[in-house]
Amino acid sequence: MSDSDSESGFGSVTGEGTRAVRAGLPEPVKNEPTLPGPVFAAHFHLPGEVSGPYAYGRDENPTWTHLERAIGELEAPGEEVETLVFASGVAAIAAVLFSQLRAGDAVVLPSDGYQVLPLVRAQLEAYGIEVRTAPTADDAQLDVLDGAKLLLIESPCNPGLDVCDIRRLAEAAHARGALVAVDNTLATPLGQRPLALGADFSVASGTKQLTGHGDVLLGYVAGRDTAAMAAVRHWRKIVGAISGPMEAWLAHRSLATLQLRVDRQNATALVLAEALRRRPDVTGLRYPGLPDDPAHKIASQQMRRYGSVISFTLPTRARAERFLGTLRLVDDATSFGGVRSTAERRRRWGGDDVPEGFIRLSVGAEDPEDLVADVLRALDESDR
Repeated sequence: MSDSDSESGFGSVTGEGTRAVRAGLPEPVKNEPTLPGPVFAAHFHLPGEVSGPYAYGRDENPTWTHLERAIGELEAPGEEVETLVFASGVAAIAAVLFSQLRAGDAVVLPSDGYQVLPLVRAQLEAYGIEVRTAPTADDAQLDVLDGAKLLLIESPCNPGLDVCDIRRLAEAAHARGALVAVDNTLATPLGQRPLALGADFSVASGTKQLTGHGDVLLGYVAGRDTAAMAAVRHWRKIVGAISGPMEAWLAHRSLATLQLRVDRQNATALVLAEALRRRPDVTGLRYPGLPDDPAHKIASQQMRRYGSVISFTLPTRARAERFLGTLRLVDDATSFGGVRSTAERRRRWGGDDVPEGFIRLSVGAEDPEDLVADVLRALDESDR
């Protein structure tokens, strides 16, 4: 759980905060901005033979380049990795799956992952790809790995917050000839580095805590293998699931405060989780940072921060709705990781196997005492 490490893309700089502030910035040029503004060009000057990195806006953009370098420096400090940004987290996940799999292949997905995965499964099966699923907890995906071409891990999983041993699963998958992709959305690169744990791809939604302000849709894929990433890049080109330059610029700007936001939100999440464990009306409380959480042992071995999301269950759907309606500092909204706290009754979407009173709460950057007081007050008032 250290704030620094020995590897860095900035010479002797080891601090994660410094890395987040400086990541992806171009070399300074007199009278030019330290972070160049977004490039909106659909095409670029291209006389003669095709050469150079920028020709057409669907393929490359200088604003993407700065952001991709920045994310790569956070995902794998001091290492050579390729990062590609996408229009959303789902676009990034789809790019990995559909660029690496062919008809007749088998893929292993989490059965308790993000609620869009059943839609992804249906499309994979329509293309003749065998889909196997297993829960995240207890490394259950190991049981269905034989013969698979690719394993997708989501750890911590959303919304249940179970954790698996990424290194163990990656080693087992590679021994069977399978590639490994890890959805790192909940953890962010400051909480967990899947590539260092053996994954071939680290994939995430940048919409969430990475950018942290609820105003950007973004996704990315990072990986070391040149051929595998070339296939992902080709998929992005033919599908056109690209980020707009303004979104990419906003995302890069937001990275500068990533460590500040993550540390504040993680610390407050632990304080709130500890307060919730003392409530008899709260059941099924999950937060990997709690010492008695079922995921804590594995999480503490592979995560450097435990995230900003807490989940718990209230006795009934009606009680959960009253609780959400009574909160003052927590918005009733989907998504997570933003500077403003949000919460929702996840069952309203219909895609998660959770109780009707299940709450997913994302801790923002409010003062901890204010947020805890608001949540406890809302619990009290919603029980009347």
